[in-house]
Amino acid sequence: MDYLNGEAHGISADPEKANIARYARGRDYHKVLRDRLQKLCDRIAQEIGEFGYRVFTDSAPVMEVELAARAGIGWRGKHTLLLSRDAGSWFFLGEVYTDLPLELDQEVANSCGTCERCIEVCPTQAIRGPYQLDARRCISYLTIEHKSAIPEELRPLIGNRVYGCDDCQLVCPWNRFAKLTSEGDFRTRNGLDAATLLELFAWTESEFDSRLRGSPIRRIGHERWLRNLAVGLGNAPTSLHVVAALRSRADHPSALVREHVAWAISRHASLAA
Repeated sequence: MDYLNGEAHGISADPEKANIARYARGRDYHKVLRDRLQKLCDRIAQEIGEFGYRVFTDSAPVMEVELAARAGIGWRGKHTLLLSRDAGSWFFLGEVYTDLPLELDQEVANSCGTCERCIEVCPTQAIRGPYQLDARRCISYLTIEHKSAIPEELRPLIGNRVYGCDDCQLVCPWNRFAKLTSEGDFRTRNGLDAATLLELFAWTESEFDSRLRGSPIRRIGHERWLRNLAVGLGNAPTSLHVVAALRSRADHPSALVREHVAWAISRHASLAA
């Protein structure tokens, strides 16, 4: 299901802005796709009667990219994401496991050729080689799935990416063929395509919960949200406003937040010196 909207989607060159992955700027795709898949199964049941099935949307240990490649939807790119000749990679995958006897599809040929733009652009060199991703260095993993401190040596490389990373998709030539979504739920909410690091860092926990209700970002919680933003602010240009914002969180109840804020403050102190 396509999720790219008509907004500008280049790599942000403004270090004071918060860079948030495109898929996370609207409504939580888990909910949107799960509802669509359930409706599909309901329609099938109306036509043929009850049948066995279960729907998935990145919600269980299902090897969805490999299954999609074997089903002929696309091929696995060198960045390990699924690529399609007709849609690039700006789409979500959803699955229906069923006991229906379905006709087998044919795989499609890999069309990456000699291109290695995704490998070259990765800020943390998480793509170690073609089809080899080291999740421990991946910004999407570090800012979303990783629950503890972000390795200090990787923090400067993260820049202003505070939730996910799209760099390997943005440089992929096949995304010239990506289709714009017609799904209104994937339109950007809360101005997340243009918000500054300072704006988002100022959100209280209650503001975070209320503003991001129905968003995939909400599941990381306010603590990790502040952790990520502290790293972004540590990489932002030094200013009185940035340092003051960081100092306002220096005594935060969370040791995780305090550690990343202290790192950011010391980074600005070093730069000033």
